[in-house]
Amino acid sequence: MRIGILSDSHGRADTTALAVKSLRDRGAELLLHLGDIGTRDVIDALAGGPARIVFGNCDPDSTALARYARRLEIAVDHPLGTIEIDGKRIALTHGHLPDLMAQALQSGVDYLLHGHTHEIRDERLGPTRVINPGALFRAHRYTAILLDPARDALTVLEIPHPMQ
Repeated sequence: MRIGILSDSHGRADTTALAVKSLRDRGAELLLHLGDIGTRDVIDALAGGPARIVFGNCDPDSTALARYARRLEIAVDHPLGTIEIDGKRIALTHGHLPDLMAQALQSGVDYLLHGHTHEIRDERLGPTRVINPGALFRAHRYTAILLDPARDALTVLEIPHPMQ
């Protein structure tokens, strides 16, 4: 199963919609948004297929956003979720809570997905591959990631700025 990973939309639904389209066009069967969603419009952009979300430090109204997401059948894994896909354990969190990051690493998950820094990250820490898809706002380039856990294959997608 291919997973589309995106983060740090900060309310930019137009950019999020472009990222979702790009990910789905390349075969993403599940979307994971790693926080700093910002608005219902961003959640709307994720709807229409399987999706899961966590919230970030810039999601002050996370209770209302979670309620809205669940109405659209988007799973909420806040503040830390763990799922299994193709025999791989995947943890997802925003990344602003170091204790949660450490907890996920200590549990020995195959993948730890996080946002928060607005910078792409792909590194191995022991048995865990740590991935940050970058950001869809306040970044030099807007990016999302397509991950195929069965093949351990990762593709960085550049998302055009909506004004371009």
